[in-house]
Amino acid sequence: MNRVVHPIEAESYRRLRARLDTSHFPPLTRAVVERVVHSAADLAYATDLVTDEADLVKAHAALHAGAPVVVDVEMVAAGITRRETVCRLRDAGAGPGLTRSAHAIRLAYEQVGPGALWVIGNAPTALEELLTLDAAPALVIGLPVGFVGAVESKAALRESGLPAVSNVSEKGGSAVAAAALNALLYHPTSEETL
Repeated sequence: MNRVVHPIEAESYRRLRARLDTSHFPPLTRAVVERVVHSAADLAYATDLVTDEADLVKAHAALHAGAPVVVDVEMVAAGITRRETVCRLRDAGAGPGLTRSAHAIRLAYEQVGPGALWVIGNAPTALEELLTLDAAPALVIGLPVGFVGAVESKAALRESGLPAVSNVSEKGGSAVAAAALNALLYHPTSEETL
């Protein structure tokens, strides 16, 4: 992907790297950590994020091969500017024992099937619902934010064994979830370095 980096972004990364040594991370993990830290201006993500380089390598390949990208909310979609996404929240409805966000995940899975990259930055119930499906994802970026259900849903994601990016704390949100996907999207597909 040919992408022109604005001088402000370049300077932001220079300052980030002056304050946080990310050189010990493998390439895709470094890309995800740096882009998430950059999006939130929060250096603590460097120790809060949970990633696996082998999972990221496979997800990177799937993404660049055209795997669908599903998001839980339009705010996440708005942050992913160089790729079409699927968001079914507008079509979803809540019901007994089912949040609107969870229903949207069901609708999205019916649309895209297995092998998608799932980017959840808002609703813990969306992540919980995804874990009940046999979605066989290429990757789940599970970074919902909040004090109710966020930590638990991210712990369940890590325990599921699915390829994932998550974090341990209540932090998260649409911007950081989109940033994690963008890190994979913007990372070179060859052996070039950033």
